[in-house]
Amino acid sequence: MREQRCFCDICEIFRSNHLIPKSHPRSDTENRPSTCTNYAKNVRQKRELKEQQKKCIKETLSTSECGKDFSRKEELVYTRETLVSSTECDKSFTATGKLTIHQRIHSGLKRFLCTDCGKSFRLKYNMLMHQRIHTRVKPFACSECDKRFTDRGTFQRHCRIHTGQKPFHCTECNKSFSLKATFTIHQRIHTGMKSFNCAECNKSFTQKARLTRHQKVHTRIKPFNCTECNKSFRQKTNLTVHQRIHAGIKPFHCTECNKSFSRKVNLTTHQRSHTGMKPFNCTECNKRFSLKVNLTTHQRIHTGMKPFNCIECNKSFSLKATLTTHQRIHTGMKPFNCTECNKSFSQTAHLKTHQRIHTGMKPFNCIECNKSFSLKATLKTHQRIHTGMKPFHCTECNKSFRQKANLTVHQRIHTGIKPFHCTECNKSFSQKATLKIHQRLHTGMKPFNCTECNKSFSQTAHLKTHQRIHTGMKPFNCIECNKSFSLTRHQGVHIGMIPFNCTKCSKSFSQKATLKKHQRIHTGMKPFNCTECNKSCRHKGHLSQYQRVHTRVKPLS
Repeated sequence: MREQRCFCDICEIFRSNHLIPKSHPRSDTENRPSTCTNYAKNVRQKRELKEQQKKCIKETLSTSECGKDFSRKEELVYTRETLVSSTECDKSFTATGKLTIHQRIHSGLKRFLCTDCGKSFRLKYNMLMHQRIHTRVKPFACSECDKRFTDRGTFQRHCRIHTGQKPFHCTECNKSFSLKATFTIHQRIHTGMKSFNCAECNKSFTQKARLTRHQKVHTRIKPFNCTECNKSFRQKTNLTVHQRIHAGIKPFHCTECNKSFSRKVNLTTHQRSHTGMKPFNCTECNKRFSLKVNLTTHQRIHTGMKPFNCIECNKSFSLKATLTTHQRIHTGMKPFNCTECNKSFSQTAHLKTHQRIHTGMKPFNCIECNKSFSLKATLKTHQRIHTGMKPFHCTECNKSFRQKANLTVHQRIHTGIKPFHCTECNKSFSQKATLKIHQRLHTGMKPFNCTECNKSFSQTAHLKTHQRIHTGMKPFNCIECNKSFSLTRHQGVHIGMIPFNCTKCSKSFSQKATLKKHQRIHTGMKPFNCTECNKSCRHKGHLSQYQRVHTRVKPLS
């Protein structure tokens, strides 16, 4: 009686030769038959021979290495035989059949085909598990939540959610994990191993999934589209989070203030406002941050790195958001609209600042004088009045200023730059505000009115000076004669100061206004026009005198 035991590639176990289906390939792992040599008597049935064989094998089969007894010959063979190694990766196996299965990884052989979709697999077991996708068979049911699974392994991993079991422990930091794959990825934090490399930029990653996500940056593929606004995303998870904006879903709630968030990471970040936790530390200046992205951005101050470049003007920025805002200069896009006056803005911050005009809100208060401001920057500038600080210095004359804008305007005195031009007379000015005041000469607009006599002025400074006539205020005291005046020009009388010189005829004047009037003789400019006959006059007084011809008003004698 001879019975040969063979390894079945399909079943992946040892079977008796006659039990292997004809369609299954065989691999002989034992060249000699497993007959009973100790029991010579004749037997009438195969079953009796098998029973006797087991008895004899148990009596005779043992390994000299450890003295252990075996009831099956192949178990002894596994123990006695030399390990069989793969020529590709030097991995070792105790069975030739298992080596054969392993080698399919290197050869790429996938002999088991799904008849539904044509997908191929190395192992029959994997193919059978896959086919449950088509048949929708999910034999493993969770008793806690009634969720069903196609395979036992996934079912067992799911059960750990309910039990809280985390069998995989990190020896470095004692952190525990419910999944071996998550544990393996975590260990790379300690080892620093990043085995997944991008072929485009040589950047490395600890996970293949992160590499796949990163590679979409180079291909610019965004396969996940929002059906509401057609926005595209590289990752499905990002699309899912984005869709909560349209649905208004905010599933993550703060237990401190009941504020809700659409993303868990936003809740975690928010909770730091309650705890005060700032876990991210700058190694250069020890400044701490509640967000890692804020630390990364801050570190660019030390490195000087500006990785975001404008393709229009090659200007560089340290923040992507700043680049996006800058690009609106080129596109002219102003997506933020005021609901009160329909004015548009390129930045949401500018819109919020503008809206305070309508609401009258001034949230920034000076602790010295209780004055309020709508802008924090305006408050900071104002506080320099109390501190006397003038941090902006002119390199030409060492004059100091409270505001950078004032320094910029001042420097135009030295450079002679006058970038603001009047479209009516082509006159140029160093300040935009001065141009606006000048343009009122052409338009005749006088927006500043005296509440006492209804007289109008083109400049607020002129109105303030005029109002001293009604109030009698004389704030300027002369140190020479102790007299008080409403204007500062009186002191020129004592010192004989005539600082304003005409470049055409070298004539000098004590007041700038008088010089301007004089210069009209040389330029021929006559800015004051008669509304009746379009006659022009060099001085306002001359116009008033001339207009009496039309009104026939005689001056008082």
